[in-house]
Amino acid sequence: MSQSISSPCVKVCAVSGQTGQCIGCGRTLSEIAAWARLDEAQRRAIMAELPARLASAKAPAT
Repeated sequence: MSQSISSPCVKVCAVSGQTGQCIGCGRTLSEIAAWARLDEAQRRAIMAELPARLASAKAPAT
């Protein structure tokens, strides 16, 4: 039985020119490209960073 790969994808796929991160999930293009090759621990480590990335991307510029 195959196990599904955990993913933060929310099907809002567009990369910000300012941050270089997906505006939906917060991953970089290189992280998205490598996602299937990462092990579960690596994916979870990246996913733990995503809320902070998304929050900082939404913060107003000072």
